[in-house]
Amino acid sequence: MTYEQLKLENQLCFPLYAASRLIIQEYQPHLEKLGITYPQYLVLMVLWETDSITVNEITRRLILNTNTITPVLKRMETQGILTRQRSQEDERKVIVSLTARGRQLQTEAASIPEKMAAGLLSGEIKMEELQKLKEQLYLIIDQLSPKQT
Repeated sequence: MTYEQLKLENQLCFPLYAASRLIIQEYQPHLEKLGITYPQYLVLMVLWETDSITVNEITRRLILNTNTITPVLKRMETQGILTRQRSQEDERKVIVSLTARGRQLQTEAASIPEKMAAGLLSGEIKMEELQKLKEQLYLIIDQLSPKQT
């Protein structure tokens, strides 16, 4: 008996997983120059948009668990990229803020998206196709994300 549904080539998850790993691998040389990892880059992008926000807001926006993001934040604090402080209004909340070094990394990282796009667009993929793919992936993320009440 053949189980066609179990063939790797018939899975949606595998090409998403493989593409994600390969794209992150392409980010590595750029991020190494900044001394950060890809998860740290994601945290920084959130903080560059909105500085001084709670750990819970970071986890919500990155669709990660607190126990996943806490070690990343601790390492970034040790590196002098951000600070973590208990909220004055609610001790249960931890506020994450960029340091001057964290803000400087934004300037240094500004060219990364363009370099990444250039690498992807040098082949047969067109910008419109990448944009459509991104929109479709956000639809999948929205469909699979837990709904907030």
